[in-house]
Amino acid sequence: MPIETIHPVILCGGSGTRLWPLSRQSYPKQFARVFGGTSPFQETVERLAASGFAPPVVVTGAEFRFVVAEQFGEIGRAAGRILIEPAARNTGPAILAAAMFLAKEDPEALLLVCPSDHVIADGAAFRAAVQAGMAAAREGRLVTFGIVPTRPETGFGYLELEAPLGNGAAEAGAARAMPLRGFVEKPDAERAAALVADGQHLWNGGIFLFTAAAILAAFEAHQPALVGHVRRALAGAQSDLAFCRLDPAAWEAVADISVDYAVMEKVENLAVVPLAGGWSDLGSWDAIAREMEADGQGNTLAGLARALDCEGSLLRSESGDQVLVGLGLRNIAAIAMKDAVLVADLAQSQRVGEAVALLRAEGMAQATGFPRCHRPWGWYEQLARGHRFQVKRIMVHPGGILSLQSHVHRAEHWVVVEGTARVTIGEEVRLVTENQSVYVPLGEVHRLENPGKVDLHLVEVQSGSYLGEDDITRHEDAYARR
Repeated sequence: MPIETIHPVILCGGSGTRLWPLSRQSYPKQFARVFGGTSPFQETVERLAASGFAPPVVVTGAEFRFVVAEQFGEIGRAAGRILIEPAARNTGPAILAAAMFLAKEDPEALLLVCPSDHVIADGAAFRAAVQAGMAAAREGRLVTFGIVPTRPETGFGYLELEAPLGNGAAEAGAARAMPLRGFVEKPDAERAAALVADGQHLWNGGIFLFTAAAILAAFEAHQPALVGHVRRALAGAQSDLAFCRLDPAAWEAVADISVDYAVMEKVENLAVVPLAGGWSDLGSWDAIAREMEADGQGNTLAGLARALDCEGSLLRSESGDQVLVGLGLRNIAAIAMKDAVLVADLAQSQRVGEAVALLRAEGMAQATGFPRCHRPWGWYEQLARGHRFQVKRIMVHPGGILSLQSHVHRAEHWVVVEGTARVTIGEEVRLVTENQSVYVPLGEVHRLENPGKVDLHLVEVQSGSYLGEDDITRHEDAYARR
C-alpha cells in the first residue's frame, strides 16, 4: 500500500471517571452521546473517513469490543480492524501494538494516532494539518499536533516550540511542521498563564503521525523490554469473531506507561504541527459547558433541565422523563441520571474522579456501572428492583441472539412490547409477538432471538432468591463470550 495512505489508529480505552455520572468505567465518554446525535468515537471515525485514509485500527478493551462494532454500524461505516487489549496499559503499549500490527503488512505504513474522545470542530482543517505533517513523518520524524491555547489551562501538558508561533501559523493552509524543543508537565495556574502569554507553547493534544518503522525504532531504543513483551502478545494473538485478541499471558508483563514517558520525551527526531481552534478533550464538565450553546445568563442546559435565576451553570437531565430545575445557582454543574446525581462547583469539576473513588471504596455500583448495560445483541436496563424481584427493559437488534442459557436461582417472565421474538424454552421454539408473553421456569434452558427487521423491545420480570448477573450458565453463545 503506498505510503501516502494514512492508517488511523484510534485509541479507545479510558476509565470513564472525568464525566461521571454520564461516563463510567463500563461505558466511558467516547461512547456517550455527550451532545446528542453521535458519540465522540463516531465523530472521530467520520473525521478520518476521507480520501487518503485507510480503514482504522481501533485499540480497545474486551469489555468495549461490541460497543465499538455497534457504533461503527450505527453510522454506516464498516468496522475497521479491532485490537483487544487484555488489560488497560496506557497509551504506550497500545500504540506499540498497533504499530507492530501494521508493520507486518508495511514497515513504512504511515500511522495517525488519535484519541477517540476528543472534539475537533473543523475536520477539514484537521486533515489539512495532518497533510502538513506528512513530509516530516516520511523523513522519519515523530510528529505531534499541538493545540494553540485559548486560555491558561492546568489540566493539560504543554509542548515547547523552538520559537514563538507567528500569527496565523496554525490556520488551515498555513500549518507546517516545526521543531519541538520539549514537553512541559501540567503546570499550576501561574505557570500556565506564563506559558500561554509567551506564544511559544501549545497544548499537548495527544495526536501523533509517524511511520511504523520510526515509532518502532524509538521504542526499541528506549523501551526494549516493552517491545519484547508486546511482540509476544501480538505473536500469540487469537482471532475472536471480527476481533484480534492479544495474548493475555504475554500482556500481563506489559508495563503501564504513556507514550510520552515511554519515548516522546526521550527522542530527538520530533516535530510539531500547530492546530488552531475548535478542539477539546472533553476532560471535565466545565469543558463540556464551553462546547455547548449558552443562554443569556451563561447557562448551558440539556434534556428536561430548566434554570430560574441561574448564572454560568451547567444543568443536564440525562433521562427522558426526569425534570431538573436549578434555582438561584451560580457556576454550578448539576447532572442528573436515573441512578446518580452530581452537583459540583464548575471550577472544581476536574475533581470528579475523587467522587468516583469515594463511591468505589464504598462498593457502590454507580461508581463503575452504567444504568444501560450494552451487549453484543443490544442492551438492557433496570426499571425496578425489590425483594425477590427485578424488572428490566430489554432491546434486541434485528438478528440479535442471546446465549442459550439457564439460571439456578430465578425464573423469568417476558412481555413483548414491540417487534417479534423467537423464543426457545427447552425443546420448544415459538414466535412471540407484541402484547404476548412467555414464562421461563427456573432452571430451564432458554434463548431469546430477534428474527425480524426492527428492534425487539420487551419487559422482563425476574423472580427468585438471587438475581445477580452471574447466575447465568451459557450452553451456546454466538458471540464467543466466556
